[in-house]
Amino acid sequence: MFEKILIANRGEIALRVIRACKEMGISTVAIHSTADSDAMHVRLADESVCVGPPAAAQSYLNIPSIIAACEITGAEAIHPGYGFLSENAKFADIVSEHGLTFIGPRPEHIRMMGDKITAKQTVKALGIPTVPGSDGEVSDADAARMAKEIGYPVLIKATAGGGGRGMKVAQNAGELSFALSQARTEAKAAFGNDTVYMEKYLQRPRHIEIQVLADAHGKVVHLGERDCSLQRRHQKVWEEAGSPALNAQERDEIGGICTRALEKLGYLGAGTIEFLYEDGRFYFIEMNTRLQVEHPVSEAITGIDIVREQIRIAWGAPMGFSQKDIVFEGHAIECRINAENPFTFRPSPGTITQFHTPGGLGVRFDSAIYSGYKIPPYYDSLAGKLIVHAKNRNECLLRLRRALDELVVGGIETTIPLFQKLVREPDIINGDYSIHWLEKYLASLGY
Repeated sequence: MFEKILIANRGEIALRVIRACKEMGISTVAIHSTADSDAMHVRLADESVCVGPPAAAQSYLNIPSIIAACEITGAEAIHPGYGFLSENAKFADIVSEHGLTFIGPRPEHIRMMGDKITAKQTVKALGIPTVPGSDGEVSDADAARMAKEIGYPVLIKATAGGGGRGMKVAQNAGELSFALSQARTEAKAAFGNDTVYMEKYLQRPRHIEIQVLADAHGKVVHLGERDCSLQRRHQKVWEEAGSPALNAQERDEIGGICTRALEKLGYLGAGTIEFLYEDGRFYFIEMNTRLQVEHPVSEAITGIDIVREQIRIAWGAPMGFSQKDIVFEGHAIECRINAENPFTFRPSPGTITQFHTPGGLGVRFDSAIYSGYKIPPYYDSLAGKLIVHAKNRNECLLRLRRALDELVVGGIETTIPLFQKLVREPDIINGDYSIHWLEKYLASLGY
């Protein structure tokens, strides 16, 4: 097994990887910017290297500095976490060129799934269902013709998109030209690429994703589904495993489709295939070739440490279990506790004056914050993730309600009050919500 791994990330995910490494007897190297010199992941790693000033482009995205940190410390492998360089195929290539191991998928698969059009064409050929729409870039004339064929409303999406940027909805023919123009402008500004494509806009879909693991020996398994339908501006807020909308037969069916497809692809490592789900049908939207923020809910219902498996797979070890060994037990929910106003989502960096985490059976809080820690304004606002697990969804909701009432993060604004309201909403209790529910709910509150 690896003797030393460098974690090319920060915050709770860096700490998550450090914990997995320590339990495997692997030494860890943390990298950090000057703004993160007192961060918890720096304190708990065996070694740390400063890779640049606060701006991410000069530190956590600074590939030469990260490679140099490996050479200085003797790290053999790099775990990229999520975000930053985790889906950067060029970075994965450079890591390999320097005789190091990238703990993640092969660069060609990162590239393939990083372009939305290529990804859609690839999975369609592999038998994964896709949303009706264009198989490639659309001109205004093509878009008008296709929209008439598949029916309005339609969704214009950037091919290099992510995080909801470069996405616009046209409800009718009169809105199409403006939506195309807006999407291209936004995509150019965000990604340097104004290419867009078009899909049928589903009215009340849920966001369902399948967690997969694949080793170098041809074995691919799925760890069930996660329901990530509670979103704001296409950003996930609350995730569940399993979905209140699916039954075991549907889970097995879509899980089987995904594993068979990735077997054909020769995929390696952890990945998540994301779908929109409406009226009993699945429609592929994208594949994330990395660890997901919401991976703990899958770990809760399966008992499988996904980060540990990532590391073992990168080393070349076979998975010690097959699909028939995976048993789905109970229900799990994750709430993303952000350093933001709970209703406007305005960032709220600052010093944490009070901090108390909830405890008890089935409660987990993944975070790198502590009392006295100053959350810097330069990075993602995620302060922690509250994960609860129970025998069934009803007990899970009651446990979540209790845990949220125990959780204290003082000195800054957080999204805790939002979740305290959501966990008491009848639609949430009944599992009756779509990807549009949260924005409509916030609008009803005047936000």
